[in-house]
Amino acid sequence: MRIIFMGTPEFAVASLDALLQAGQEVVAVVTAPDKPAGRGRQIQQSAVKEFALQKQLPILQPEKLKNPEFLQELESFKADLQVVVAFRMLPEVVWKMPPKGTINLHASLLPQYRGAAPINWAVINGEKQTGVSTFFLKQEIDTGDLILTDQTNILETDTAGDVHDKLMEIGAKLLVKTVALIESGNYQEVSQKDLTGNEEAVELKHAPKIFKEDCQVNWAQPVEKVYDFIRGLSPYPTAFTHLNNKVLKVFLAEKQETDPGIYPGAFLTDHKTFLKFACTDGFISLKEVQLEGKKRMKVDEFLRGIKL
Repeated sequence: MRIIFMGTPEFAVASLDALLQAGQEVVAVVTAPDKPAGRGRQIQQSAVKEFALQKQLPILQPEKLKNPEFLQELESFKADLQVVVAFRMLPEVVWKMPPKGTINLHASLLPQYRGAAPINWAVINGEKQTGVSTFFLKQEIDTGDLILTDQTNILETDTAGDVHDKLMEIGAKLLVKTVALIESGNYQEVSQKDLTGNEEAVELKHAPKIFKEDCQVNWAQPVEKVYDFIRGLSPYPTAFTHLNNKVLKVFLAEKQETDPGIYPGAFLTDHKTFLKFACTDGFISLKEVQLEGKKRMKVDEFLRGIKL
């Protein structure tokens, strides 16, 4: 089959690599336009573009997916199937183009956690399991008929970054298996509605995009909830609090369930080895942090360089 691959971040690279290694014919790659990033605002290519350049694959980087020139170029590749991994919402004119349709790899066990940030929200909500799903795209986002799923455990110490790496690997394998099934014509589609029965009777959890202002820690919550919140936003977009009137990002922490004896948000420290903030029923002990304008560091190194 002639395949067009659409994706942008590192998560998608593993899937593209796996398809190529499986001998699939990827005729073009569609990815995000180059954009300035970081402090120096240097122009940066997407992870998928960097990989596609190494593999000498044709690359399309449309600003607008309904642009007539882009649509014409996309059609010229005469793809049988389009594969989408961590890209953006496609207009109908794009996803309906190939004869075998367009499939998506999503980092959750659909129908749970539809949306832009499924990995983050699964960890924030304290889930013990998550997974990946492949499905055919249709009009409403993440609602298409399922082809295959696979699952993995979320350990109590896993961050969103840890879960991302697990799902990146199992997702790439699931995608290769899915494409092979479509090629053979030997697959069954399962409606997401069939999995939920009456959707009103099943609580569907959503995974909306997370913005910077959503990442501030609320210490006036149970310690378990705060701990999951920090894990679910690490390493990106990163939970934060304020210390000495500056933003302090928290990458890694541990929880201590005990009567804190001080009000939520207050902290204790020995100025050498520990810094812990009170929640309603315990402490969050910070392990790796980054103060505004500084680099990420372990808490003992951080404490040596700050007056509290």
